[in-house]
Amino acid sequence: MKQRITIIGSGFGGLAAAARLAAKGHSVELFEKRDKLGGRAYVYEINGFTFDGGPTVITAPFMFDDIFKDAGKNRQEYFEMVPLHPFYRIFNHEGRSFDYNDDLSFILSQIDEWNPADKAGYERFIGTTKAIFQKGFVELADRPFLKFSDMLSIVPDLFRLQSHKTVYSYVSQFIKDDFLRRAFSFHPLLVGGNPFTTTSIYSLIHYLEREWGVHYALGGTGSVVQALGKLLKDLGGRIHLNSEVQEMLVEGRRVKGVRLKNGGVYEADIVVSNADVAFTYRHLIPQRYRRKYTNRKLERMRYSMSLFVIYFGTKRRYTDSKLAHHNIILGERYKELLTDIFMRKRLAEDFSLYLHMPTITDRSLAPDGCEAFYVLSPVPHLGSDIDWRRAAKPYRDKIIQFLEKNYLPDLQANIVAEQYIDPLHFQNTLNSYLGSAFSFEPIFTQSAWFRPHNRSEDFDNLYFVGAGTHPGAGLPGVLSSAKIAQDLIEAS
Repeated sequence: MKQRITIIGSGFGGLAAAARLAAKGHSVELFEKRDKLGGRAYVYEINGFTFDGGPTVITAPFMFDDIFKDAGKNRQEYFEMVPLHPFYRIFNHEGRSFDYNDDLSFILSQIDEWNPADKAGYERFIGTTKAIFQKGFVELADRPFLKFSDMLSIVPDLFRLQSHKTVYSYVSQFIKDDFLRRAFSFHPLLVGGNPFTTTSIYSLIHYLEREWGVHYALGGTGSVVQALGKLLKDLGGRIHLNSEVQEMLVEGRRVKGVRLKNGGVYEADIVVSNADVAFTYRHLIPQRYRRKYTNRKLERMRYSMSLFVIYFGTKRRYTDSKLAHHNIILGERYKELLTDIFMRKRLAEDFSLYLHMPTITDRSLAPDGCEAFYVLSPVPHLGSDIDWRRAAKPYRDKIIQFLEKNYLPDLQANIVAEQYIDPLHFQNTLNSYLGSAFSFEPIFTQSAWFRPHNRSEDFDNLYFVGAGTHPGAGLPGVLSSAKIAQDLIEAS
C-alpha cells in the first residue's frame, strides 16, 4: 500500500531510506535543516577547494549498488568509485609507516619489517575474522532486534566468537608487537568506539575491507550524496532544504507528521528519523509521550567521542611527502590517550590523527597546483568541562604545527583555504546530543537489542536510521539501517 512517508535528515541513512522507499512506490518527502544534503557528509566549498565534511572511507561498495539496483537504476550512471591502495598508511609516533591493504603477501612483508614473529599470528587472526564477519555482518547487520528473544538467540554464537572480549584484547591474542596491535585495532574509532571497550565483533571490519576493498568516490563523498539526492528526485521524492523540523505531531502511539520551525505542517503515515536519536526524543517529542526513552534514560547512556576537524587547502602540492590518501598518525600514547578521551574526558596535550589527502587520487577537489586536506582528532564529547570557544584555536594551532614539523613543510605559509569544526558544531549544527560524533558508544550493552530499535519502542509508525540505531555508525551500518527500515515498513 502506498504511504506518505516523512524523512527527517539527509545523512546517508536518511537518503538511503528515502530512495529505497520511493522505489517501492511510496510518497516520500525529505526535510533537511541545512542548505545542502548530506548531514555529517556535508560538503564545504572554500576558495575553489572542495572538502568532504564527514565520512571519507567507503567500504562494502555493493551496498550503494543495491540501492540503485532496487530502483531499477545503474549506480555507475550516477557516480564512480575507485579502489585505493594502500587502504591506510599508518604512522607510529616517530613517523615510521606501515601500509595496509587486501594483499596478504604484501601485508606479511610489511609485518616482517616490524616483527617477523607476528606474521603467523596475523594469518591466524584474519582466519578468524571470516566467522565473525559472517555472524556480525551477513546475518545480523540487516536484522532488526525488536524482541529480547532475538538477542538471546545469538548469545551462544557471540560467546563462541569471543565477543565478550574487546577489539584490542582479541587482536592481542594473535599479535605481540605493540605498534602492530595498534595498527590492527584502531578500526572501532572509525565508528565512535574505543578499541579497549568495543566488542570484538567489530573485528569484522578487517574482513569487510579485505573482501571488498576500500574505495573512494570520484568528486569526493559529496558526489555520493548528490547521486542519492538525484536518485530520490528521479523516483518522484521531494526534498525540502532549509526546513528544520521543530516537533513531531503525536496522537497516542502514533506520530501524525511534523511541524517545521517556519510553521509548516506536513502530515504523514510514517516518519523516519535520520536525526540523532537522543535529539529526536529529547527535542522533537514532548516527554509526556515517551515511556522508554525518557530524558533520564538518555542522559544515563554512554555516547561516543566527538571530533575536532580542520579542512585546509594549500597553494602548493605535496607530492613529495610520505603521505597516502588515508593516513593514520598514532601518538606515542595509545590506551592512555583513549582513556583521556573516553573516560577522563579531558583534552590531552598529545593526540592521534586521521589525515585525509584526497587530491592524491582526485585533482578535481583543488585548483591547479594546490592540495586539499582534512585532519581529524578524536576529542571528548561535551560531557567534559572543555570550553571549546577558548580551546579550539590553540588546539588547531597545535595540530597544524605538528603537521608542519613532521609531514607538510612550510604548511602554515601555504594555507589558502581553511575551516575547522569542534564538538559545539556537532551539538549546535548537527543536533548531536553532547556533541557526540557517532551517537551511542558501541559497547556490548548498547548494541543490537540494547541499542535504540529501528522501529521506536514508543511509537508504532516511527522508525530510525543512521548511527544511533542498529547496527550502528559507519557507512555500512547506516546503509544497513535503511534496509532494515524499508523491510519493516514494507511488512507493516
